[in-house]
Amino acid sequence: MDAVERPTVVCLCGSLRFQDLFELERRRLTSRGVIVLGPEATSDELTPSTREALGELHLRRIDLADEVRVVSEGGYVGESTRREIAYAREKRKVISSVEPTLDL
Repeated sequence: MDAVERPTVVCLCGSLRFQDLFELERRRLTSRGVIVLGPEATSDELTPSTREALGELHLRRIDLADEVRVVSEGGYVGESTRREIAYAREKRKVISSVEPTLDL
């Protein structure tokens, strides 16, 4: 039996205000056989400690990924996403964007 090639793992990063774009990109990548990791909205109150814990959890997703894909609209990249991009660079991850003209 032939060994199966490991699928690419992509971590989506960006503001959850673009939830619809996240879902479209998740579906698009999944249909191409990509494993997609990304932030999820929670129903919990976002206290500073909860926000920090979720931020660290997302960095662990980046650790698992081969590529980080920035989900944005109109060129918007917030402070948290910039931190995630810097972390991905530090970890030598491939970085791409759903907006081809976005300056990363």
